[in-house]
Amino acid sequence: ELSVMADQLAPPAAAPEQSKYDRLISSARASSGALTVVAHPCDETSLRGALEAAEAGLIVPILVGPEARIRAVAEEFALDLGGTEIVDAPHSHAAAAKAVALVREGRGELLMKGSLHTDELMKEVASSATGLRTERRISHVFVMDVPGHAETLFITDAAINIFPDLDAKRDIVQNAIDLWRGIGLGTPRVAILSAVETVTTKIPSTIEAAALCKMAERGQITGGLVDGPLAFDNAIDPEAARIKGITSPVAGHAQILVVPDLEAGNMLAKNLTFLAHADAAGIVLGARVPIILTSRADSVRTRLASCAVAALYAMRRRAAPIVAE
Repeated sequence: ELSVMADQLAPPAAAPEQSKYDRLISSARASSGALTVVAHPCDETSLRGALEAAEAGLIVPILVGPEARIRAVAEEFALDLGGTEIVDAPHSHAAAAKAVALVREGRGELLMKGSLHTDELMKEVASSATGLRTERRISHVFVMDVPGHAETLFITDAAINIFPDLDAKRDIVQNAIDLWRGIGLGTPRVAILSAVETVTTKIPSTIEAAALCKMAERGQITGGLVDGPLAFDNAIDPEAARIKGITSPVAGHAQILVVPDLEAGNMLAKNLTFLAHADAAGIVLGARVPIILTSRADSVRTRLASCAVAALYAMRRRAAPIVAE
């Protein structure tokens, strides 16, 4: 099933302009919808997003929040709740705590952010006593659909880890590789980005990039082809890599871009969004379940893509653990 999924997701030679997101959404529709706990969907955008993802067959939502308020929003904006389960919670703090508790109890395969602040939800997720932590560092992946670029791009971490150290970066890389493989895209080419492609003490991220590559050689990172340091141009453009004399399976053809820190990643993702008109779906990894993080500015298609990626990954995790080739 996953090999078929990979074929569906591979960039089609005849129609490179076809949306990468459309292929992800189509693949996820072929699976049974993932049971998804939605924390505090108390505005039109978040409630509509959850209900449209359910209508598309991507998720089966459980809405957690003030029931009267959720029903009032649905009525105001003519949204059909149908038989959707609602778990009452008095306010956003309580909704975040209850949503995480439901996932801990095995009631959901995915967790989805509603109209509360990201920090409010992630504080409950990260709680050592009652949260969803694992031994893996929690990290965020932007799943980018860039017009004119044939493949889906992952950018990580541009939303959670501000200045990650080497151990955190190992987990950030592994989380992204596991997601790439888990949604049926095969073995990813991973570029560890810096400002230059040579190792220098003047730029500490180049040293960490070299260390991550050695960690991949030694089996501390598995499942992907890892190279770095690479500058953005020679990570993404074959001609730039050729001019610099860089020969590797990754250079010029990177699919996962690992940034030095959150500032660099945030600027890169937003550059692609606002100047290249890319769509940026978002998912958080490393917790007990994938977490769908959406923004109020996200389009319907971006929200559906975030749900599709999470649902595909949940289906893979349901079927079998991620195992490196």
